[in-house]
Amino acid sequence: MTLRREDVVAAARRWIGTPYCHQAARRGAGSDCLGLVRGVWRELYGDEPEPVPPYSMDWSEPQREERLWAAARRHLVERTTAELCPGSVILMRMRASAVAKHLGIVTVGGAAPRFVHAYSGHGVIESPLGAPWRRRIVACFDFQGVR
Repeated sequence: MTLRREDVVAAARRWIGTPYCHQAARRGAGSDCLGLVRGVWRELYGDEPEPVPPYSMDWSEPQREERLWAAARRHLVERTTAELCPGSVILMRMRASAVAKHLGIVTVGGAAPRFVHAYSGHGVIESPLGAPWRRRIVACFDFQGVR
C-alpha cells in the first residue's frame, strides 16, 4: 500500500477541534496525542497494529522506559529528525530529563513548519513548529508506505 504525504496531513487535520481527553482516540469526541496518531492510523490502514494498554499521565517516567519510542519503532519507519516532512510523526520530550511522551504529525515543512497534536487544555490543534517545540523533538517517523 502506498500513501501520499498529503493523505496523512488531511487525515490529521480532520482531527482539529477534537477535545483533549487522556487515553481517548475518537475524532470529534476526545483524544490525547497518542490517540491522534492511533486515529490517523485507523483512517489510513484500518485496525490498529496492537492493543494499547492503559497508561498514566506520567507514562513510564518512574521506570525511565521509552515505551512510546519503542512502539513507534515497531510500527512506523524511523527517519532522521533533520528529515521533517509533511505527514511525518514526531516524538518529543516535554522536559529534557523526561521520557519521550508527546506526539504530533507534521503538516507543513520548510521554513515555517507546522504540526497537528493533541495538547492538554487545548484539544487537537495545529501549531507552528517553532524553536520551543523543535528543540523537544527526539525522533521522527513515517507511516508505513508513505511516499
